[in-house]
Amino acid sequence: MTSSRSLTLGVLNGMGSGALWGTVFIVPLLLHDFTSLQMTAGRYIVYGLISLALLLPRWNILKNILGKAEWIALIRLSVLGNVLYYILLSTAITTVGGPVTTLIIGFLPIAVLVMGIRAGSSIHIKQIAAPMSLSVIGILLIVSRSFTAHAAATPAHSVAFSTQVIGLLCAVGALASWTLYAVENTRWLLKTSTVSDHDWSLLTGVVTGALALVLVIPAFVFQAAPHAWLDWARFWGVCSTTALLASVVANGLWNRASRLLPLTLSGQMIIFETLFALLYSFVWAHRWPSLVEFCAIICLITGVLWCTAAHRNTTQHI
Repeated sequence: MTSSRSLTLGVLNGMGSGALWGTVFIVPLLLHDFTSLQMTAGRYIVYGLISLALLLPRWNILKNILGKAEWIALIRLSVLGNVLYYILLSTAITTVGGPVTTLIIGFLPIAVLVMGIRAGSSIHIKQIAAPMSLSVIGILLIVSRSFTAHAAATPAHSVAFSTQVIGLLCAVGALASWTLYAVENTRWLLKTSTVSDHDWSLLTGVVTGALALVLVIPAFVFQAAPHAWLDWARFWGVCSTTALLASVVANGLWNRASRLLPLTLSGQMIIFETLFALLYSFVWAHRWPSLVEFCAIICLITGVLWCTAAHRNTTQHI
């Protein structure tokens, strides 16, 4: 049973993680002269180092709790939710742009919601069909607005179209990757109740950092390009900031939300990543949202609030 207080705390943690995750959509714009593979390797190597440093004081306790199954799960989660997801996301942003990518990723709440219902949630799909429809409408509005703007600004060329298709496939791949991560991560958080939310995030970080080492040679040797030392300072500065805020802190907040909320509602919290990513994109572009984008944002926010209310009502009647 999920209490009303747990719902409130879970929503706040979900909002916090979304606000921090939204910053990753700006990273490819800040590091436009570096490849998506370099950005992925840099961010997650730093994530691994920070996580390892924070875990060392409790390592002797944790190593006795974790077995082979847990370590295999951590590897799978690190690939799905971090390495593979971020490579696909960065590639999509650099090819089709931030708005289109953020709104395709915006389907995450719907995907996780469906998975939660299939897993046997106490809430019926009829209770959340209306708020879920609002979220879909909001996503479709901004996707249509983004494609309209792109078509008006860019003549149609076969090369540009091919690049756009690749970018869209990467965005869809990122959507699928993170959906699987969200579902599996929630299941393992419930199984490993003796490990804190923060420690599970740090353990994921250590494994992710180890996996990122495999990317070092292809990222920094095969894709090597001349950069001034100031460019490298900017690169590692952005990667370190992203690793700390969008990985260590945000993942810890997300794990807390995942333990406090049912899967059908925690999935809705991902919409805050989309909302904040859009906000940051507007600030970056120095513009206000258009009427269509504003209506889409209202639909997304209303959908989340409505879905939260439906879960709260279900809790009160149990």
